Amino acid sequence: MVAKLTDVAELAGVSPTTVSRVINKKGYLSQKTIDKVHAAMQELNYKPNNLARGLQGKSAKLVGLIFPNISNVFYAELIERLEDELFKQGYKTIICNSEHDPNKERDYLEMLAANQCDGIISSSHNLGIEDYEKVEAPIIAFDRNLAPKIPIISSDNFEGGKLAAKALVKAGCQRIVMITGNDNSDSPTGLRQLGFNYELNKHGIVCPVPNDLSLMRRELEIKSIISREKPDGIFVSDDLTAILVMKVARQLELSIPNDLKIIGYDGTAFIRHFYPELATIQQPLDEIAKLCVEILLKKIKGEIVSRDYVLPVNLISGGSI
Repeated sequence: MVAKLTDVAELAGVSPTTVSRVINKKGYLSQKTIDKVHAAMQELNYKPNNLARGLQGKSAKLVGLIFPNISNVFYAELIERLEDELFKQGYKTIICNSEHDPNKERDYLEMLAANQCDGIISSSHNLGIEDYEKVEAPIIAFDRNLAPKIPIISSDNFEGGKLAAKALVKAGCQRIVMITGNDNSDSPTGLRQLGFNYELNKHGIVCPVPNDLSLMRRELEIKSIISREKPDGIFVSDDLTAILVMKVARQLELSIPNDLKIIGYDGTAFIRHFYPELATIQQPLDEIAKLCVEILLKKIKGEIVSRDYVLPVNLISGGSI
């Protein structure tokens, strides 16, 4: 059975009000009383209810993180950095995995509001503008257009698309394909394709591979694209799909980079350590996390912040080009 505040009071031989004052550090209390309450809390393994304290007008010191897929390597590494930055600032995190499901996303938003979270960082985008505009807690978006008044932190997606196309052209590619997901959210990630097309003067070929397909279906789609388009260079809008492209290319007995050059996007530590041969556009994860937390804390304090924050990207060369 979970211990209650009244159980602590009974064991310590004090009133529930005194236990509450010890927890909230309010008023004068003798060290003897404080020690008795702490000893009782430890014996009963009692944990103060921070959410209930929030209802008394105190900050719960909680921030919600809503992401579409926490098993994705990029999101997992970003969440880790966000949690670390928030912890340094005295905040705990509640991680919400929306799985591209609008019902889950809405339920999580309502749950975070009910639990008096101090703020929210979201990279999910399945709901309408009105759903986010009615949330009272300060919200920061990463790479997503959630609502007109919600600040967006992102890397320079447009420049990333240009960098990839430029690198493939420099490497001698003449028939360049971009493989991208099916994101129709009008978010900053779509600028990767615009930058790619801009650099190639619209002569690049864009081929969508839906994110919600099974791994087997995605492989078949990629195999079909390579067989049909016969590219000598491919820019992929994320590293995990780029690894899949490399796998399919080898199945088709194409030599990388002699027959086919490949560039991915994200540049996580996982990719750099385990697939160093993959050339990729690197997003500055540390700086993204620090800036997200910095802007969110400013909003929590009621300070005025800008609408858009764009961080630079860079190309990490690899054996795939």
